[in-house]
Amino acid sequence: MAIVGGLDLHRRQITFDYLDTESGEVRGGRVVPADREHLRLWLHRFDGREAAFAVEACTGWRFVVDELERAGAVVHLAEPADTAALRGRKRRAKTDRVDARHLRELVLAARVPESWIPPAHVSEARTRIRLYKALVDERSGWLQRTHAVLFHHGAPAAPRLARKQARARLDLSQLPLAAQAVVEVALRSVDRINDELAPMRLELTRLARAQPGCHALQAHYGIGPLTSLAIWAELGDCRRFSSSADAVRHTGLDITVHSSDSKRGRGHLARQGPGLLRWALFEAAVCAARPASPDHDYYLTVRARLGHQRAVLSVARKLTRWCHHTLRALGEEALAAA
Repeated sequence: MAIVGGLDLHRRQITFDYLDTESGEVRGGRVVPADREHLRLWLHRFDGREAAFAVEACTGWRFVVDELERAGAVVHLAEPADTAALRGRKRRAKTDRVDARHLRELVLAARVPESWIPPAHVSEARTRIRLYKALVDERSGWLQRTHAVLFHHGAPAAPRLARKQARARLDLSQLPLAAQAVVEVALRSVDRINDELAPMRLELTRLARAQPGCHALQAHYGIGPLTSLAIWAELGDCRRFSSSADAVRHTGLDITVHSSDSKRGRGHLARQGPGLLRWALFEAAVCAARPASPDHDYYLTVRARLGHQRAVLSVARKLTRWCHHTLRALGEEALAAA
């Protein structure tokens, strides 16, 4: 490659560091402000030349990758945690210029820890299902606040407040005026979120039933339309994993243990992968632990040794392996647009 470089992204500027392999000249600087228009203007200097750039997979990478590909450059999307690990022990102050130079050096050495770049339709589905999950979490937060206020003032428990029908037995007259205001605002917020979720749930369900990969995932017990869409969008192209164990590691459901000599700490979840993916797999595993599930015997065996929570996590890891094999077997069709 004639041009080899790295880009460090921030909201205010993009720091660049690149090497011209023909002249041996190294240049660095900033693209300010960090937007699509100014980046496109900056990339004009490489017109007609081969170029390769590395970008960390942090917020903002989407438009940077789009513009680099539009300019004909080879793009390496670097996994942030693995990129930081390759930096080694800290010997100097960490700056944007140092980060950009580190990415450039990884490209030169062909050691960039590659992260998958999803196609546009997969990225759009991922954005939509993440928005749906964010709204569900917000609704849960308002409901939890409502229950906390009721309990704090000794009011009777009122389950299922997300449904308007369940609020008929809710008596707020015994609460202080400030507490009443909190409950009323919370319930209005819940109704607003429900109005947003209803059409979104319908749209996502239709997408999951029409997409081949999602449709194949729903053949596994416990995986429904919404969870299949989340797993499909976040797991991505399973052909990039060398084994199903790598797919489990990507989810963050694998167990990490710190050990030194004869000392061994208690294992805990890595939690390195997408949070939405772990949520979808855990929800599917809860369903897969039911008596009608083919994994129920496995769940009971693990529960007898480790308890309910860890048994469900074991089922989730087993589902991850099945999902990996299912999507991998479909090949190109797994990521086809609906």
